[in-house]
Amino acid sequence: MKHVLVRSAFAAGTLLGAACGFAADALAQDSLPQDNRPQAQLGPRPFYLVNDMDEGELKDALKACETGPFYRTAFSIGHRGAPMQFPEHTRQSYQAAAVMGAGIIECDVAFTKDRELVCRHSQCDLATTTDILAHDDLAAKCTTPFSPASGDKKAEVKCCTSDLTLAEFKSLKGKMDAGNPDATSVAEFMDATPSWRTDLYATNGELMSHKESIALFKDLGVKFTPELKAPSVEMPFEGDYTQDDYAQQMIDEYEEAGVDPSDVYPQSFQLRDILYWIKNDPEFGKQGVFLDDRDETLEGFDANNPETFEPSMQELADEGVKIIAPPSHMLLTLDEAGEIVPSAYAKAAKEAGLQIITWSLERSGTLTDGGGYYYQSVKDAISHPGDEYEVIDVLAKDVGVIGMFSDWPATVTYYANCMDLK
Repeated sequence: MKHVLVRSAFAAGTLLGAACGFAADALAQDSLPQDNRPQAQLGPRPFYLVNDMDEGELKDALKACETGPFYRTAFSIGHRGAPMQFPEHTRQSYQAAAVMGAGIIECDVAFTKDRELVCRHSQCDLATTTDILAHDDLAAKCTTPFSPASGDKKAEVKCCTSDLTLAEFKSLKGKMDAGNPDATSVAEFMDATPSWRTDLYATNGELMSHKESIALFKDLGVKFTPELKAPSVEMPFEGDYTQDDYAQQMIDEYEEAGVDPSDVYPQSFQLRDILYWIKNDPEFGKQGVFLDDRDETLEGFDANNPETFEPSMQELADEGVKIIAPPSHMLLTLDEAGEIVPSAYAKAAKEAGLQIITWSLERSGTLTDGGGYYYQSVKDAISHPGDEYEVIDVLAKDVGVIGMFSDWPATVTYYANCMDLK
């Protein structure tokens, strides 16, 4: 008898269960005989997006599989967990991502004052992603303590993981990532969650060390994609903790935990880190993911002009890079008919033999305004929420990405299951 998940897909308690800490139980369901992957519980969002799509073959194909069952898939990558509704890089966010079928989950890696590795998107984002400002003793240790907005001057604050010890970091709670630059008080600064997110699950966000994330992901049965964050402090830190020390420490923690290198996709925006792993830990380095932000960092870069790619795709491949990961807009453009198609960047990467992962879906609100940063190259084709699946379809079928980061992994999980992408 098939396990149909329509009722559970719409059950409001499913993801709340993840927040309360019984995600492992939710995933420990009997699998169907023909598929031994853990089943996924998606919640209503994917179904809402499909119903919102323009009529056509893609909508028909996606609606045809709405009764499930749905399974975990490595094509679906939890971007900081599931931060559309859960505080990013918290235990609760990670558990929610696993419940929603993410087969790979991300821990962005930063370091503390006592050189322990922790999961944080940026070394110095504690003021916007945690409740540090509500703790006077710890807030006083911030690199730049909070100062309120006044006149034309915006509020200022900078609180870094390297300002705190691991024990101090662990005493904080995660909150939804936001800060009000016009705030005249700490309370106003912290109360800034965008209207299309929610604070319903932001009451007890448990922060995690990198080692704790490894243990959790092993328990959940998912793969790992840690990102070595570019330091926001001068390196070597305190004179003797070098970038290579930092890069090696991250890999060492997987080796110490007995994790198979084939289950780890280490990431960095710094090519030097990828090349370091390729040379010094080749079993991990061969799955290194070069995060490409040259649209913002390389003057004159044009995703539709390969002559502006420095280094070229072939040069990256020749250095041993096998996986490249740009933001979604770099992979897409519009043809003369206004249809979404692969960019020259996407074609060049494939021609060089590079595999492609992209980021980050579900990070742009309702898509009723063209979608913002992640959709800037195709904004004229983006007008309503259902267009998310039009973008996903081109990225999967025409660009040929091997995985997609999402702030709400269920959306990608639904598509991957419908299209049999495991």
